[in-house]
Amino acid sequence: AMDVRMVLGSPDNILLANNPDTGSGCLKHPCEDQDRSSSPSVLRSVTTTGKEGLLNRKRPFVGRCCHSCTPLSQERLFNPSIPSLGLRNVIYINETHTRHRGWLARRLSYVLFVLERDVRKDMFARNVVENVLNSSRYQVTDAESGVDSKAVSKVRRKARGFLQEMVANISPAFIRITGWVLLKLFNGFFWSIQIHKGQLEMVKKAASEYNVPLVFLPVHKSHIDYLLITFILFCHNIKAPHIAAGNNLNIPILSTLIRKLGGFFIRRKLDETSDGKKDVLYRSLLHYTEELLRQQQFLEVYLEGTRSRSGKPSPAHAGMLSIVVDTLCANSIPDVLIVPVGISYDRIIEGNYNSEQLGKPKKNESLWGIACGVFRMLRKNYGCVRVDFTQPFSLKEYLDTQRSRHLQVSLTLEQILLPTIIAAQPDQAVFNGEDEDHLNSRDLSDEPWRRQVIANLAKHVLFTASKSSAIMSSHIVACLLLYRHRQGVLLSKLVEDFFNMKEEILSRDFDLGFSGNSEDVVMHALSLLGNCVNVTSTNRNTEFIIAPSNTVPALFELNFYSNGLFHVFIADAIIACSALALLREQSATSVSEQNSSSTLLSQERLIRRAAGLSHFLSNEVAVEDQEELSPSDEPWPKKFPGALAWRSDEEDEDSDFGDEQRDRYLKVSPSAEPQEFYTFLQRILTPVLEAYSGAAIFVHSLISPMSEREYTQKLFKYLLTRTERGVAAYGESATHYLVKNTVKTFKELGIFCDSQVLKERREGGVCRLELSSTFLPQANRNKLLQYILGFSLL
Repeated sequence: AMDVRMVLGSPDNILLANNPDTGSGCLKHPCEDQDRSSSPSVLRSVTTTGKEGLLNRKRPFVGRCCHSCTPLSQERLFNPSIPSLGLRNVIYINETHTRHRGWLARRLSYVLFVLERDVRKDMFARNVVENVLNSSRYQVTDAESGVDSKAVSKVRRKARGFLQEMVANISPAFIRITGWVLLKLFNGFFWSIQIHKGQLEMVKKAASEYNVPLVFLPVHKSHIDYLLITFILFCHNIKAPHIAAGNNLNIPILSTLIRKLGGFFIRRKLDETSDGKKDVLYRSLLHYTEELLRQQQFLEVYLEGTRSRSGKPSPAHAGMLSIVVDTLCANSIPDVLIVPVGISYDRIIEGNYNSEQLGKPKKNESLWGIACGVFRMLRKNYGCVRVDFTQPFSLKEYLDTQRSRHLQVSLTLEQILLPTIIAAQPDQAVFNGEDEDHLNSRDLSDEPWRRQVIANLAKHVLFTASKSSAIMSSHIVACLLLYRHRQGVLLSKLVEDFFNMKEEILSRDFDLGFSGNSEDVVMHALSLLGNCVNVTSTNRNTEFIIAPSNTVPALFELNFYSNGLFHVFIADAIIACSALALLREQSATSVSEQNSSSTLLSQERLIRRAAGLSHFLSNEVAVEDQEELSPSDEPWPKKFPGALAWRSDEEDEDSDFGDEQRDRYLKVSPSAEPQEFYTFLQRILTPVLEAYSGAAIFVHSLISPMSEREYTQKLFKYLLTRTERGVAAYGESATHYLVKNTVKTFKELGIFCDSQVLKERREGGVCRLELSSTFLPQANRNKLLQYILGFSLL
């Protein structure tokens, strides 16, 4: 093995950063065109068989809002010229971006640029603390303290103290200074920060022409997210948003800087009273955000609550979003425009979250730690960043749409899967029509309906933001190395597969966060992945073999970046694994029959099986309400691999099937190339299934009640031991986030009928886990394991 950077050569040969104002989307180095002859000799030996020109076709414009939930919003702010505006690198600033020209303007371009941005004190909220203390909502809480004037005064002092800790204090001068500093810093450790000018055009128009507040809801990948959004909006003369930040960042000096940039602090746990009860006073003061909305301030809220440790979106926490909805429903404001934001990094500044995925506790933030982190960042390059602002949509329109349609209450896991797993009848429990009237009923009280709508809105926003997030080169290379070439691959073959993967992604209407020649981009991605990959030379030193490192930390890190591609292929992967389960079942029941029918799959059965798997993996799968797996006329992803192709019985007049099977069916192709991609899709989901199957095996060891924390730690150690001993085929199946998700799923499976796998019971104020009566029999635990293994390649 050799150092990958020695083999790959200098990153200066990579044509990745955007030529800022061409609008073409052709990404080049911002300073000059590069001489291709300067590429390392290893690059010149790699070809893509003349296919590179295919990517000159028009790339998809991502981020349009939902045509079903917000049809009117989809027509507003958008015009056909917007997609053609192209990409721009926001950190490339020169004299052309200022009103001045000449030698001095070139030297002072950063200073002139930030001074010319439109940011003023009168843009931001005033008298917020006094207005909140005098609001009717707070007065109700105040009255609960009784009529004693001393008690009332004490409560008001306490409330004022909470607000002083919470509120932002935006400083236009500090925003300008920070803008200049960030231009310097970002140019130091990022190649480019790409935005689509058409997307920003829609956001800018919404901010200037609509007299309503905007709420930005980004995915959360890194601590840089906070600065990134504010910086981009500042560069485009859009008012800086007030940012909801966790109180873990409320540390001396840093908290002052955050407040001046628009951050306000909220507790990560709202019930932090000495007796563990709800802090009613603090909860009432959270409507500080309501006052901000009344003053038409913009908000920035991270629904995931914390940074994703897996590379996939974390489950949404809709607490802050519920305040926005309540403010609108109380007619305090006429409307709110929601802006989901997708963010993609070639490499996050944190590098990885391996320590936490290995079960170590999260380190508390400190000023010294942040300073050391910035110093480390300046010594490295983190590649490219892509930020996608989706089309703003009206919250009022979304809520009106929800009121005008039947409330879709999702089937619970036990309704769908418990009869499937226990009774071993995989095709009878899903989509049972007998509950259709109940599901379409609006006979619900206001509060359950409100909670359901807010939860649906949070999932809708995260799904939109995730779907709009561009795919980076490091995501593709990590995914290929883990799930297509785990044993190693020639560099030329890796480049060829990289190109083919780009085509697959674009054909599914996802955009790429890079462009340029595939060889150069692959080299760039490999250099960023660094110690996670091994590079060895062939005997004649004419070609190089690339392989993922087999160490647990390397596999965890590669899995993190590979998961950036997870949402692109998840629907395909679920169908591929479901097809595998059906084929196994058919081959087991008809071993003696050697005919073509063994490769035919019923559409109805495959839909049921895929829907069941999707619901079982609901804590992993980012498919909004499983819409892409619903029983419709066209339930399949737009570009499913050629290994599976639908045929109709009408195409085969000699078909021996009876009338009851006169429906569409799936024929499995024996061709090698489609089968290779088909297997790749199954491998994407196999580490997740391996984690769940390992958890199903570990359930047998639960003899006596155990605290959830202790059970989770023991399960993690068990899965990690399987990985270290080579028992587990996929080491990344032992990540801590997967362990926690398996426990959560086993607790939710059958919870309403008291038949969940893991049942919670309180003993002496401690919550303990035990097996439910349904899964005490070993036979039922074995059925759970066999259900999971049926979908897996293992």
